[in-house]
Amino acid sequence: MTTTAPSTTSSSTEIPTITHWIDGKRVEGTSGRTSPVFDPALGIATKNVALASQEEIDTAIASAKAAFPKWRDLSITKRQQIMFKFRELVNERKGELAEILTAEHGKVISDSLGEIQRGLEVLELATGFPSIIKGDFSQQVSTGVDVYSTKSPLGVVGIISPFNFPVMVPMWFFPIAIAVGNTVVLKPSEKDPSSSIFLAELFKEAGLPDGVFTVLQGDKLAVDGLLNSPDVASISFVGSTPIAKYIYETASKNGKRVQALGGAKNHMLVLPDADMELVADSAINAGFGSAGERCMAISVLVAVGDVGDRVIPMIKERMSKLTIGDGRRNCDMGPLVTEVHRDKVASYVDIAIEDGAEVVVDGRGIEVDGAKDGFWFGPTLIDKVPLTSRVYTEEIFGPVLSIVRVDTYEEGVELINSGAFGNGTAIFTNDGGAARRFQNEIEVGMIGINVPIPVPVAYYSFGGFKDSIFGDSKAYGTQGFHFFTREKAITSRWSDPSHGGINLGFPQA
Repeated sequence: MTTTAPSTTSSSTEIPTITHWIDGKRVEGTSGRTSPVFDPALGIATKNVALASQEEIDTAIASAKAAFPKWRDLSITKRQQIMFKFRELVNERKGELAEILTAEHGKVISDSLGEIQRGLEVLELATGFPSIIKGDFSQQVSTGVDVYSTKSPLGVVGIISPFNFPVMVPMWFFPIAIAVGNTVVLKPSEKDPSSSIFLAELFKEAGLPDGVFTVLQGDKLAVDGLLNSPDVASISFVGSTPIAKYIYETASKNGKRVQALGGAKNHMLVLPDADMELVADSAINAGFGSAGERCMAISVLVAVGDVGDRVIPMIKERMSKLTIGDGRRNCDMGPLVTEVHRDKVASYVDIAIEDGAEVVVDGRGIEVDGAKDGFWFGPTLIDKVPLTSRVYTEEIFGPVLSIVRVDTYEEGVELINSGAFGNGTAIFTNDGGAARRFQNEIEVGMIGINVPIPVPVAYYSFGGFKDSIFGDSKAYGTQGFHFFTREKAITSRWSDPSHGGINLGFPQA
């Protein structure tokens, strides 16, 4: 999550304004504040998005609170049927959703469809919630006494999602939260807010009662409204580390459960025995896919021994074949999300040069298949990056791949473990012993072995270590179900009629 775009007051009728979704319908903003939504491939604002006032924030939360008791008490069977129907609708209309996503984010259509598919995986997991949230039962723990447990929803839960995955990241959270009986207030990014309204409409078509799923458009005021409301029981967040830390500290101080996933600087350790064709392909896909705007992107290739000299020409040759353009066309990579972000990413090339690194491929000023005013920045490869350079230490969040050279496996592991982040990492090798040693020694939450982006499937959980996560719970998988429920333990005694007490049998003569 990057910094919030400045709020503006707009009365423009030339472009549409994206609304809130409250009580099962679109609700026009009344604050008078809006923020522009750009088409990154065109470089122009095509919409505005309403920014909520405090009154609208309170109304949205109150709607979710009012809907909670009835949704919590709805039978598991009926809740499950709605989730199945919602899954079918998303799957049927994913092409439309991908078009909406690409028009506001800029990623190519194939990336948008892939994002939706990963969200569907969590939704499919959520449809099986009855077997996951079953309680336990222990009979006769003492004479005539049984103990059992139940899983209950929390109430109103808040979700704050980033711009880079406006469909997938919310779907890491809200399918599970809603399936187990919570009501949700989603605050999407102001940069690409339309996908959330599309999903809300599909949920209503699936039969979801009004108020169970709310979309609150807004900026920091809306974020703080969720963090400070006594009626919001938990917060789920994905974004940059500084904001994740702020979310965690503020929400925790207010007594909420928090899962706040932060930034990353993911490394790919390549040993000399690795398949270099696979390494080069993986570096391209993991470094430049989705224009590098993902927290699981590989941004550093750690080359052991002579790996750098061998693999850099292969990566450079593959980079020369990539096409950059409007994501709605047949190309490999789209623009960055905003002009401000594009310029920030481009500034790291200057930093690299100043710090003595070697810019092998410069993504500035590239030729593209798209409008000249789009927010373009091409794949960039930088070799011999000093460990003190901001190019190495900071999360760039763009298509910039750095090469760092080390002499040994041990030096590479120490390098990765000494970083502030611990989100994802990968090792490339044909040595099973080295791979097994790596998975035990590395201090990172998600590890790939000859897999560059090790995002877990839905029935495992997503999350890293250190400054990549704040809070005890990861996203989705079993940890997601634990996060959105709380356990009640019940100790029960019913007297046996033969030992006195109430006798419900037939009267005896």
